[in-house]
Amino acid sequence: MAVLNKIRQRSLFLILIIAMALFSFVLADLFKNSDALTSKSQNIVATINGKDITREDFMQKVEVAQRQAGPNATNTQVMNRVWEQEVRKAVMQTQYDELGISVEKDQMRDLLKTSLATSPEFLNEAGLFDENKLNEYIANLKQTSKQGYASWVNYEKSVAANGLQQNYFNLVKAGLTGTLAEGELEHKLEGNKVDIKFVQVSYASIKDSLVAVSKSEISDYINKNKKEYEVEASRDIKFVQFNEVASVEDENAIKSKLMALLNDKVEYNKTTKVSDTVTGFINTINNEDYINVNSDIKFDNRFVFKSSLPKAVADTIYSLDAGGVYGPYKDNGYFKISKVVAVKQIPDSVKVRHILIPFKGSQSATPDVTQTEAEAKVTADSLLTVIKSDRSKFPEFVKEFSSDKGSVEKEGRYDWHPYNTMVPEFNDFEFEGKTGDLGVVKTAFGFHIIEIEGQKDKVKAIQVGTIAREIEPSEETTAKVFRDASNFEIKAAKGDFETLAKDGSYAIRPVNGIKVLDESIPGVGNQRPIVRWAFEEDAEIGAVKRFNIPNGYVIAQLVAQHKAGVMSVDDASAKVLPLVRKEKKAKMIRDRVSAKTLEDLAAAENTTVRSASAINMKSPTISGAGREPIVVGAAFGLKEGETSKLIDGENGVYMIQVTKVTPAVALDSYQAAANRVEQQKINVVNTKLYNALKEAAEIEDNRAKTQVQ
Repeated sequence: MAVLNKIRQRSLFLILIIAMALFSFVLADLFKNSDALTSKSQNIVATINGKDITREDFMQKVEVAQRQAGPNATNTQVMNRVWEQEVRKAVMQTQYDELGISVEKDQMRDLLKTSLATSPEFLNEAGLFDENKLNEYIANLKQTSKQGYASWVNYEKSVAANGLQQNYFNLVKAGLTGTLAEGELEHKLEGNKVDIKFVQVSYASIKDSLVAVSKSEISDYINKNKKEYEVEASRDIKFVQFNEVASVEDENAIKSKLMALLNDKVEYNKTTKVSDTVTGFINTINNEDYINVNSDIKFDNRFVFKSSLPKAVADTIYSLDAGGVYGPYKDNGYFKISKVVAVKQIPDSVKVRHILIPFKGSQSATPDVTQTEAEAKVTADSLLTVIKSDRSKFPEFVKEFSSDKGSVEKEGRYDWHPYNTMVPEFNDFEFEGKTGDLGVVKTAFGFHIIEIEGQKDKVKAIQVGTIAREIEPSEETTAKVFRDASNFEIKAAKGDFETLAKDGSYAIRPVNGIKVLDESIPGVGNQRPIVRWAFEEDAEIGAVKRFNIPNGYVIAQLVAQHKAGVMSVDDASAKVLPLVRKEKKAKMIRDRVSAKTLEDLAAAENTTVRSASAINMKSPTISGAGREPIVVGAAFGLKEGETSKLIDGENGVYMIQVTKVTPAVALDSYQAAANRVEQQKINVVNTKLYNALKEAAEIEDNRAKTQVQ
């Protein structure tokens, strides 16, 4: 009891001790994870003009966009697309909020009407947009499909966003004008002309090797033009690639297995305990089954012309008779043995017309298609019966019944086209029939009523059966590649990357300037894991790591880490060196020139005096010398007959003399020119306004930190 009393008496002291311990634990964790003190939550992907974009919201939109984009778009491509959309949305919303503009109900109705004006499901009998049909459609979606209604809401938001942006752009355009003073200036820039004589001392007259440029001079130039040389954080790597490629032994083994399929062979049957004769490819009758069992590429029953065969073997295979076999031969990553299964004469091209009757579930069927497959077949057969008795009805039925919009305006006609242009069922009917044939053919698109209107130039076509085996490395080869890559990785981590690569005859590929959100590595394609590794906080220069790539491995080494900011002298040298060298050449030319006239300068520099006529400020180009805005500007500052001092231009040092000044014709009114100025300003809005707003916005990009990439 005495102990309990002492604890009660010192309870406040104990609470303080415990609190201090907990605080120390939290503080230690904060210092361990400095981002918790210095940056926003890991859940914030970006902050744009003070508005946060959360990771959860961003990734939900990425997921939806990925489904819409399909498998061909990479995750990084989709993320970057969503990022640009979200940035644009936030940047523009800032402007809308400041102005207090929005899309109201009446405008929304007009926007939807414009957007859906050609959608058949919302048109009345007169072909006009029917708002009642739209309302009915939305109400039905809301009741029957939660997902469908959600998609519709997103569509409305998209339409509203586009409408709101157009409102904003129109407001900006409405505030733009071209004044009469601007119109007069525009007219004079185009109309004021001068003729000049000039001498150009080209920078190329001084060899680059004679102009020394120091690192300090490059550094000074960069510091004077910092904005032009600001860069993002980047990394440089180099890598060696180990590819899983079939060896000569692997290829020979594949060819041997193919050759073994050609002839009949006797095999012992463990079940019947007798020897059976197994028919080979040469003698088999059921070519399709034989090929599908033994080939990596399934049998294709289409007939082909010589032009469709592999070029290297086309002459040989095309000349074979039915039953003839050729191979093995190498083609497009496979070893193949081909057999001519059948030969026949097929038109080179045909001309047809058709009527397409779709049914529910057929490819490209619109929502207003209500016929079942059986009903569509009845419709097609009925139309065929009528057409057979009166072919003049065909164009009329095309307009009334056909869902193939691409051919309706041509009376259902597809003009002369080659073999295998259409889907297989359609193709077989038009090329295997004869001119004048009428029939109903079912394809994935529905039932086609087809009339063959013409056929041209029947030529030999062959049906080719091919057994193909992919040329791929054996297990022994892939195991060796893995061992070689692993050994290189281990040794490179301890030794010299360059020396090891040279000793192993491996090509080293450098990749410089990788950005944190880059996706592709030249030579190996989409490799985000390599980029993420290069930007890890604990990654050290010289670090080596192995990465799996399709059909092989990459052993990469981190070569350099470049912080965001102004480019280093070494990195900027390639761009800055020619500019500094040009400045120094200009000074060298000016220092050596004492001539005061064009003729003396031309003689001293072993060149000629040239002429240029009708130069204007709107397009500051000198004939024979190129674009020279500073020189042209200087010309307009001289009086007729006056000679300039030396002028540093883009392509050399110049001395000019104005020989003639032709003022622009004075106009009674400059309104037309002012209108042109106004239109130029308006045109710029669509192309440059958003980019200007984006550049002025405060955008904190945390994608790399929140690991959404």
